Amino acid sequence: MSEQLILNQRIVLASRPTGAPTPENFRMERVALPELADGQILLRTLYLSLDPYMRGRMSDAPSYAAPVQINEVMTGGAVSRVEASRHPRYSVGDLVVGATGWQSHSISDGAQLVPLPPGLPSPSMALGVLGMPGMTAYMGLMDIGQPKAGETLVVAAASGAVGSVVGQVAKIKGLHVVGVAGGAEKCRYVVEELGFHACVDHKSPSFADDLAKVCDKGIDIYYENVGGAVFDAVLPLLNAKARIPLCGLIAQYNATALPDGPDRLALLQRTILTKRLRMQGFIVFDDYGDRHQEFFAAMAPWVREGKVRFREDVVEGLDHAPGAFIGLLEGRNFGKLVVKVSEA
Repeated sequence: MSEQLILNQRIVLASRPTGAPTPENFRMERVALPELADGQILLRTLYLSLDPYMRGRMSDAPSYAAPVQINEVMTGGAVSRVEASRHPRYSVGDLVVGATGWQSHSISDGAQLVPLPPGLPSPSMALGVLGMPGMTAYMGLMDIGQPKAGETLVVAAASGAVGSVVGQVAKIKGLHVVGVAGGAEKCRYVVEELGFHACVDHKSPSFADDLAKVCDKGIDIYYENVGGAVFDAVLPLLNAKARIPLCGLIAQYNATALPDGPDRLALLQRTILTKRLRMQGFIVFDDYGDRHQEFFAAMAPWVREGKVRFREDVVEGLDHAPGAFIGLLEGRNFGKLVVKVSEA
């Protein structure tokens, strides 16, 4: 192939945050990419996914995955187009999904890349309802939640990428579905557009009472991705043998110390014992990576038929990724947050 200089625009971790991330924790760089070697491909990023788990990767505290190192490119999944190829399995123009990070271009050996499913209305769907968030919602609900028709499910962050899919799949399975979201607009969307039976505003001073009213038969499944005050309100409403899939704790990601107030560990332990609760954490690709086809076979028809709807919050330009990510942790996004890095 004829070689030409490619300048890669990338965002690296400049420093580790204490508490909430700030713009100063990120740095934009422009670097020249090397020429391709045999077996490599050049990728141009179209859409970058922003997700809460990235906050954990900014910390060097022990976790399930290695942290991003200082001066390294921020981690993240993206949809990319093959711009040049010296790899036998990839051709120029192919669309792929992979963890290529916060950058405009990347060089890959093809490992860990997944071809984009054909026929998507937008390539960005592979980062949302038909990607990691959708699979997180589906596997956590179906495998750990084990939904049964007639039960009551509550899901926090109900207008978000994971929560919105959890609730819609639960409704398909015949459950009474209650969402929790921040603000009247998000709650209206969850009920009127996504079809939840009810949605409760966690910003309301009467939130705990409001939740109890719409869960008058108790809660059989609580899909946890927030923690904090929402879990406090849910705990006394859990029915015997309730299931709690735990995929995230976004309310705690920026915490630098334990929350104020009494130690509630004993209350939690007693409730788990007396009500025989099942509370299980999971990491979707670690625990269910071999079941992607099962997820896609179920979800793709629901999306095509309009049974599962989705909403994207699209930010234009890689340089806006840090601000958008900071807003994500504060709940400012409305739907699956993606950054449009370049035109398809």
